[in-house]
Amino acid sequence: MRLLAVALPFLIAACTADDLPEEERTVAPILTSAEAQDEFTYARPLEARVTHVALDLDLDFEGKRVEGTATLDVDAADNATEIVLDSNGLVIGGITDGNGNALDFEIGEADPDNADKGEPITVQLGELTGPDLQQIVINYASGPEAAALQWLDPEQTAGGEYPFVFSQGQAILNRTWIPTQDSPGIRQTWEARITAPKPLNVVMSGISRGDPEDVGENRRAFEFVMENSIPPYLIAIAAGNLEFAELGPRSGVWAEPEIIEEAAAELTDTEAMIDAAEDIYGDYRWGRYDMIVLPPSFPYGGMENPVLTFLTPTFIAGDRSNTGLIAHELAHSWSGNLVTYSSWRDGWLNEGVTSYFESRISEAVFGEKRANQEYALSYNSLVEAIEENGADNPNTAMRTPAGISPFDTVGEAIYDKGTVFLRSMENIIGRERFDEFMRGWFDRHAFQPATSEMFLAELREYVVQDDADLEDELMLDEWVYGTGLPDNAAAPDPAAFADVDNAAQAYGTNGTLPTTQTWTGWTGAEQQRFLQELPEEMSASQLGALNERLGLSETGNNEVLFLWLEAALRNEYQPAVSQAETFLAEVGRNKFVEPLFKALWETGSWGQPIATRIYNETRGGYHSYTRNQVDPIVGWEG
Repeated sequence: MRLLAVALPFLIAACTADDLPEEERTVAPILTSAEAQDEFTYARPLEARVTHVALDLDLDFEGKRVEGTATLDVDAADNATEIVLDSNGLVIGGITDGNGNALDFEIGEADPDNADKGEPITVQLGELTGPDLQQIVINYASGPEAAALQWLDPEQTAGGEYPFVFSQGQAILNRTWIPTQDSPGIRQTWEARITAPKPLNVVMSGISRGDPEDVGENRRAFEFVMENSIPPYLIAIAAGNLEFAELGPRSGVWAEPEIIEEAAAELTDTEAMIDAAEDIYGDYRWGRYDMIVLPPSFPYGGMENPVLTFLTPTFIAGDRSNTGLIAHELAHSWSGNLVTYSSWRDGWLNEGVTSYFESRISEAVFGEKRANQEYALSYNSLVEAIEENGADNPNTAMRTPAGISPFDTVGEAIYDKGTVFLRSMENIIGRERFDEFMRGWFDRHAFQPATSEMFLAELREYVVQDDADLEDELMLDEWVYGTGLPDNAAAPDPAAFADVDNAAQAYGTNGTLPTTQTWTGWTGAEQQRFLQELPEEMSASQLGALNERLGLSETGNNEVLFLWLEAALRNEYQPAVSQAETFLAEVGRNKFVEPLFKALWETGSWGQPIATRIYNETRGGYHSYTRNQVDPIVGWEG
């Protein structure tokens, strides 16, 4: 595959990718073990599977839908007569084979126990389009409430003049706008032609292919290609009034013109992060690493869509203190995108490995102190989650129990426990030897699916090598399949937050506040640590004094602001309500939104009317994922 860097006149810094002949496309293997089976797809990939998706779609902002065709290349067994696809609310106009012959198809019943799973589309296969190539062409449109797509009115954007749309496919939402086999273990290459109204720019998680083409008085067509096979949840799109700023020879950022300068300033360390990551685990294999800063309703901190990471604007703090988020999404270019879990039960293989790798990138770029502080925060989150859920709770296992929706997992068991596991392995094995193993893991399984069983088997093959004492010391099975926190967990460095913890203890003991100078001299991580250590119950006078001394309501760091608002709301601090209302109206990141509504609701008669009023006003601006998390908290019934 050849990825050649070019600069395009209308500011798309991208790569031009030559089309590959059909016979040269690599097809990732399908894992056949029981551990690799994905219970959240209707697909039967051992009989017939999608290997390539070609989209030709129009963005209909007025109707809030995409419509057009999806042409799927199918690898079918000799005796296969049909292929099963995933759908959730897609409106199918008709299906043909690659030669235009109509094919019979049936849309099945939705899974009554899992609304997100949608319904199967069973298509009867037709004649070959070319030598050994089976194709089906689906004429379709997304449904009016496609969960993966968020259509924003102009007033929901920074500029307030043009509409915006973005997708969020993980975990199983892309089936609401793309008819394919929507499972992480069924990797696919793809290409797309997207038509949108002028002057909007379209970007996707693929390589831009040429300049946009005028296709009418007020419309342009954009083309993209992804020649590396990827899990289908990583096909992503965004369109709006977007500008591009170059960050380095292979990185840049898209954002609305109103925030492009501050976004670029916050991301100046990107090229250094890419270099550091390559030094640790080998070549970056995707060509470019661009990012897009989305409007605030984006429900996550970031999404690791290949060659175009999606980011929340809430990471912008003005001092680059929250750019661990960038290190995390970049690390996904190895763990998650290059090597992907084959089913949602192995979420730690993506997120836990990535969180560990993120720490290593932070250490290389920002220093050991920051990395140790971020690890301490992660470790503390894990301990708190285990205390909250119970050490024997199956949901605290890294390998998620069967039947648990990927939207309902305990995040700390996937992100933080995975981080602590790999940090513990590094401590026992030694960094040099562990890095050699991890680099080999990425090389051996590049562009392929993987399972927990494979990871443990290779650790034993390449590292343990029948050393019974080392096997016992590592406690591998207990980490992956067991609950709680194993005894050999690597504790964080107590010096990482020594000064902050002493200050927090002094405040908890006798109410002594840090000086303003001390507070402003702390890093963002240190400020977060102090706020996390605040007493659960605080009086209005204590909260007022805290805010006056530390200027919490004026901070530009959304991570710090969130912790202040959470403490204020759980203690029924009325002066913070108006700021919380503004924050919840402007920010859709679920990490912030869900806990704040929960803090309000759990106060009872004081906070519940406030939560109900705010949610009635803000719910329509949240992504479907955020709505689904908050609806049960506030008893939303529509």
